[in-house]
Amino acid sequence: MIEISIYNPSGKQTGTYQLDESKLGGEVRHTLLKQAYVRLHANKRPTNQVTKSRGMVEGSTRKLYKQKGTGNARRGDKKANILRGGGHAKAKVAHSWRQDMPAKMRKLANRNAILAKAVDGEIKLIDGLNLDNPSTKQFAAVLDALKIDRTCLVAFGDTRGAAAKSARNLEHVDVTHVDRLNVFDVLNHRYLVADKQAFEAYIEKTTASVKEVSAQEVAA
Repeated sequence: MIEISIYNPSGKQTGTYQLDESKLGGEVRHTLLKQAYVRLHANKRPTNQVTKSRGMVEGSTRKLYKQKGTGNARRGDKKANILRGGGHAKAKVAHSWRQDMPAKMRKLANRNAILAKAVDGEIKLIDGLNLDNPSTKQFAAVLDALKIDRTCLVAFGDTRGAAAKSARNLEHVDVTHVDRLNVFDVLNHRYLVADKQAFEAYIEKTTASVKEVSAQEVAA
């Protein structure tokens, strides 16, 4: 079991949450985390620009003038690359950088990223984080009380609340829904700050889905 500290909005520790590492992969799997991280990074990469080759340019293929007798250099159709509006001699073609990964590996990598943060003591749970109105100053005070001095990913059960809206305005702080936690976002930030109730519900739901898949495999 890994103990994760639970704090109130004032930064005072009010308890601990017992996290079963077996629910998140048992151990930190660095190779899996790297593969999943590289995959998500590659999938965010846009395709390169595409230019038209001579065969892709619209227009007539008729020869501009006869081959001999004009005194000019030999010329083909108007789509030649040396003419204005013609095609590119070495056209760029579309290239996709996307990588695939089995669904079970993706889900395990997401859980394992949370385990890696828990092992390093970089997860902080907040109990009772409720703001009546959006206030960036109040949320910044909460992070200061938690001694958050680096990049931070804040996970909420509802990203439409006042606290979530307040966190969006802070530099080096990103907001996400707890159900959308993934290996790329988790590892891209030093700290993971989450609402206690939302985090517990996420762990329980993830564990339930893992047990369901295992039961189906045994039955098969």
